[in-house]
Amino acid sequence: MNDEDVARIRKEFDSFDKDNNGLIDLQEFVDMIASLYPKSDSSYIEGGFTLIDDNGDGLIDFEEFLRWWQDEDWED
Repeated sequence: MNDEDVARIRKEFDSFDKDNNGLIDLQEFVDMIASLYPKSDSSYIEGGFTLIDDNGDGLIDFEEFLRWWQDEDWED
């Protein structure tokens, strides 16, 4: 992954970080998933949040987001 890719992903992260605190909380994550996956089942959203939140602090930081973004299959 090059610097341009990271910058593009950072821009995506920042667009979902509505309060601009450098973190995505559960509500921001719910809004993000609704935007990315409009047909998603809401019962899985909190579980997905927990999986991405590697350190278990209840927030998704950019590094956690970046790892998730890289792992996602965005071709579907």
